[in-house]
Amino acid sequence: MSEMLERARRIADEVFFPAADEVDASGVVPRGHFDLLAEEGFYGLAAPAEIGGPGLELPEIVAVLETLAGGCLSTTFTWMQHHGVVLALSATPNADLREQHLAAALKGETRFGVAFAGAIPPVPRLRAERVDGGFRLQGEAPFVSGWGDVDLLQVSARDGDQVINGLIEPDAGRSLRVEGLDLVAAQATNTVRLEFDGYELPASQVVSEITHAEMIAGQVVGSRLNGCLACGLTGRIIRLLGSHEVAAGLRAELDEVRRRLDAGMADLESLYPARAAASELAYRAAGVLVAATGSAGVLRASHPQRLARESVFTLVAAGRPQTKAALLDLLVRN
Repeated sequence: MSEMLERARRIADEVFFPAADEVDASGVVPRGHFDLLAEEGFYGLAAPAEIGGPGLELPEIVAVLETLAGGCLSTTFTWMQHHGVVLALSATPNADLREQHLAAALKGETRFGVAFAGAIPPVPRLRAERVDGGFRLQGEAPFVSGWGDVDLLQVSARDGDQVINGLIEPDAGRSLRVEGLDLVAAQATNTVRLEFDGYELPASQVVSEITHAEMIAGQVVGSRLNGCLACGLTGRIIRLLGSHEVAAGLRAELDEVRRRLDAGMADLESLYPARAAASELAYRAAGVLVAATGSAGVLRASHPQRLARESVFTLVAAGRPQTKAALLDLLVRN
């Protein structure tokens, strides 16, 4: 086990998991959770060595994400958004923006969220109109996590076939309205819906302009990493089952799901059903844990009921239509 994975396991077992029920009940991630991740160097997790990151290979990043997700889903899901912005800043042609934010991002001194779902559909939900000095944003970003916990938000909007990615301040105002969302689980992710009404995005804050096809192709790594949420929950459930006779079977299924997710990196169409299989396994494993625990498993202050609700969250979080179709097929057949 690498030194960074060992640190992740210690944080998950000694800090995150013991507090997970309280985080769920209160709907608030303690600031100390994010501060600890920063102190331990985890805000630079995905960064290559040449820009100051640890230079980890993908399997180790996956192992760290699974470990932390099995400790506290809300903390991990919110923190995960940061890494896409780190990679975007490392590659941006906007040298001033990179100089201003990248070093602080790697240290966790500046913490980022993302709002890209509005630019993904064939008919975009968030549009960018090119104007003098930048862009004007109109439409909505439907699910944005970390509101109130992040310092800056990278928002993606469509200008025809172009996707405009830019940094904005997470502040509500006349041209940016915020609607809080009431989730079945992971309420502490502070997930909101954003409505943009003529919001001005200066050219100086634009991270990149790419085609829609390039954006979709770039979702492969993100889709693989989002599969870590469900795998992390299943791994924690297996540990809670201990020596129960069903644990070995679930462990074998988890290993197979991981194999399928890894194989999907080379084939996006096979990644969607692999993502579905990961969430279906977490959902089924959580049901097994509740049943194995008995009546105590449905008490509000218990890990099994929280993990069951969090498994529902993974059925739809960061999903795509292809994942949804594969999930429906799995759930109906099983």
